[in-house]
This record gives sequence, structure tokens and C-alpha cells, in this order.
Amino acid sequence: MKILVCITHVPDTTTKISFTPDGKEFNAAGVTFIIGPYDDFALARAIELKEAQGGSVTALNVGLAETEPTLRKALAIGADDAIRINVNPTDAWQVAQEIAAVCKAEQYDLILMGRESIDHNGGQVHGMVGELLGIPSVAPVMRLDVVGGLATVSKEIEGGKEVIEVNLPLVAGCQEPIAEWKIPNMRGIMGARTKPLKVVEPTVTATSTTVQQFSLPPAKGACKMIAADNVAELVDLLRNEAKVL
Repeated sequence: MKILVCITHVPDTTTKISFTPDGKEFNAAGVTFIIGPYDDFALARAIELKEAQGGSVTALNVGLAETEPTLRKALAIGADDAIRINVNPTDAWQVAQEIAAVCKAEQYDLILMGRESIDHNGGQVHGMVGELLGIPSVAPVMRLDVVGGLATVSKEIEGGKEVIEVNLPLVAGCQEPIAEWKIPNMRGIMGARTKPLKVVEPTVTATSTTVQQFSLPPAKGACKMIAADNVAELVDLLRNEAKVL
């Protein structure tokens, strides 16, 4: 089975976010970047399927040269090779078109990615890729089993879960508990240095969106402490200041 795992290059979840003075770009100075947590689940499940059934796993990222350490981590975890599409991603449609172009050339059986990235949280790319390729797309996938050319998928729906059988090829947007994250060991880290990482140029040069401005949410207001036995003051503040009563 030939599996493609699309990974994002995102700030660590503990990063303090800031923007450039003009508010048009994220300030990446001093920021540690990681594989998107949802993509980590997708990669872990891909490795499990390869170990159980054979085949290959390719990690893919749409990004510039600074994303290569993130791809190398995917190789250390167990991907066989990697592809970097050499363009700065600006929107989901651009990313989906670039992924679809690679998929059309390589003919993957299974295309896995996180349910969403943790920077923009759009959750759109898997559906767009499926549409561009004319194949099923399912998200958010919590369980994925493959037997022959048939995938059994468990996904969240409002108020419960849904189990679907889908013929391959398939695009899946993954989340926990589809697999447990894998931590690269020393052998994997050393081996990742020599695994192939191919850089390809983008097929789409124009983008559909431009950033007008990023801004941080307003700071939280001061906290007022009310004595436990002063119910009247609490009610007065809720009614006349907070205006929630």
C-alpha cells in the first residue's frame, strides 16, 4: 500500500504568538516549530499500516526550506521518503491544489492528514483534495482499518459516531484516538539524515487570498474579588456592570 501523509509545520503549542509591526505576518523569530499534532496522529497510523501490511509512507509538506527539519522528523518517525513543495502556503485552496498535483503524478492508495492545522484551524484541505482527485474524503477520522482495497472508517458525528466502508483511494482527516504518537528513536534520527527528501516546484503561482491584518485578542480584564458572604455586591456587579442578569 502506497500512503501519503501531509504534514503541517506549525508553532509549538506553548508558543507565545506575536506578529510583525505592520500586522501582516506571524513573527517567527525564536519560535520552535513542530509537526501539527493532528498530523502526528495521521503519520502514526500510516506507520502502523505499513508495518502490518507492507508498502511505503511518504511525508509531504507545502512550505519553504525552513520546514525541512519538520519533514526530517517525520522521516525519523518512520516515513520512507519526503516531498517538499517549494512555496509559502497562503490559503487552503493553494495547499490543496499542490497536494492534488503530487497525488495525480504518484497515485497513492491512501492520503492521510490531520483533521485541521493548529495555526489557522481551517479543516478544509482534506475535502478540497478529495474533490480535486475525484475520490472520497472523510473527516474527522478516529479509527481507520484497511483490508485489501476497502477501508473501514469510524468518524465523529453530532451526538455519536458513524462507521463507513470506503473503497480506496481515500483522503482521511485524522484525529485521536486513531493511533498513539510515535517518538523518534536515535536509530530513526540517524537514518532520517540519509532518507530521500525531494523538493518540487509549485504548480500554482497565484493565490486567492491576501492578509489584511493579524491581531491578538483583547487582553483579559482585571478580576474583581468578592467576599463569599457578600451576595448583594455580586448580584449588583453581574446586573449593572457585566449585564448578564
